[in-house]
Amino acid sequence: MKAGRAKAVLPLLAGVVAALAQPPWGFLPGLLGYGLMFALVDNAVSVRSAFFRGWISGVGYFVVSLWWLYEPFQVDAQAQGWMAPIAVAVMAGGMALFWGAAATVYRRFAGAGVWRALPFVGLLAGVEWLRGHILTGFPWDLPGETWRAGSAPSQMAAVVGAYGLTWITLAIACAPWLVREGREGKIAVTLAVLSVAGLYAFGAARLNDVPPPRPNAPWIRIVQADVNQKSKYDQQIFGDIVRRYVSLTARAAPRRPDIVIWPEGAIPAAMDDYLAPRTWTQVAIAGALQPGQTLILGGYRYGSGRGGKDVIFNSLAVVRPTIEGLGVVGVYDKFRLVPFGEFIPFDALAARLGIKQMVHVGDGFTAGPHPRPLRVTGLPLMQPLICYESLFSGFTRDGARAVGARAEWIVNISNDAWFGTGSGPMQHLNIASYRAIEEGLPMVRATPTGLSAMIDADGRIVPGEQLGEGAFGVIDAPLPPALKRTPFDRWGDWPFAAMLLMSLAGFAPDARRRAQRN
Repeated sequence: MKAGRAKAVLPLLAGVVAALAQPPWGFLPGLLGYGLMFALVDNAVSVRSAFFRGWISGVGYFVVSLWWLYEPFQVDAQAQGWMAPIAVAVMAGGMALFWGAAATVYRRFAGAGVWRALPFVGLLAGVEWLRGHILTGFPWDLPGETWRAGSAPSQMAAVVGAYGLTWITLAIACAPWLVREGREGKIAVTLAVLSVAGLYAFGAARLNDVPPPRPNAPWIRIVQADVNQKSKYDQQIFGDIVRRYVSLTARAAPRRPDIVIWPEGAIPAAMDDYLAPRTWTQVAIAGALQPGQTLILGGYRYGSGRGGKDVIFNSLAVVRPTIEGLGVVGVYDKFRLVPFGEFIPFDALAARLGIKQMVHVGDGFTAGPHPRPLRVTGLPLMQPLICYESLFSGFTRDGARAVGARAEWIVNISNDAWFGTGSGPMQHLNIASYRAIEEGLPMVRATPTGLSAMIDADGRIVPGEQLGEGAFGVIDAPLPPALKRTPFDRWGDWPFAAMLLMSLAGFAPDARRRAQRN
């Protein structure tokens, strides 16, 4: 292999194997890919070379992690299928710029000695935080979320959050590449081994400390009707979609559910229309509910924006049977919208390119207020998170602080039918489950095609309470208990900020080293 080609292949390999450590693959030795990236960037002969190596590593990582982006374009493959490989390539290349930037800054300013790995770890963890916050943010597959949610190592997210666990994970992954650095290198490797042992020991202890189920816990029914995304645009089977949800809602069970949950976009019409009084859809839905039951569902609704402008919200609604049929007793409007999926940046340009067609409700959705708990009489205080919002660490914590009351559970409705079958829904379930770990709150997750699940406050799927991809059915289970406030709920990302400050220790100036490199 020629030297030039090898310089590209090794960084690409580093990113690919690091991505394969993520669920659903779970190849944990792939974590060493981050260390290989560190070694390659550390030995780069110039700043430009360092950027290239960091960027290529990112491209490999994000092509593997984001390959599911291919699927939404297949819903209307004839019109939009040609855009799928372009979208994956552009997204991967764009996300990889963050990694290239981290490599550039590291190469320019890092000092010598074994502790020079700390700036690399801090910079890569720092740009991952930026990736989750710049513009709308897109924190998909953070390195810290490599550990399967609910496993022992994942429990550290309850203390330091997903970003703090990212720093720890990267530090562990980079340490083995310092083994040749003499005594200090061996100390670094030993610390990494002890850190891994500590993650497992802390997690095992936390998972053993499980509160007993509450005797008065509400009984939840999660409905998964297995309606793929393409079917939702076929008006001829609209009635069948409604009947699928209604039949599952009314299905007999040994214990009557107190709360029934449908996924995001369950019925392919505006809530204002299918919940309108005396419509056949409203009559059918009301007939499936028994007195005292509550239905939580997701869909779009019409509203008024600034200046009285007509807008559309992607919403979660809480409805109950009434004498007249159904009454809406609570509404939450999605705050964090998906770029190019729910709203279109650079609207005019996107319309000319045909990208705007992916939003099937005119000019797209309008964002609601920042997430905060939704209070409904007779229900535990809930924090709704609609689909994409489950990627974002801290929404539940911030919402609780805003209203001065902590939610008792998280309701995550999602339309993972867009992801097709494969890695996308599995990764999304894993990422969403980290929000349960961080907050110490149970999560009820409903999707139309999978993966729906009842998730406990440690991020574990309750045994037997999951519906796989393509399953048609319901989950009936009591709501798991919440835990006491977690350190992350109290401190947020301050521990992560402290880790970033610690990373500065490796920026000790070494003029001779930099002079030799430049």
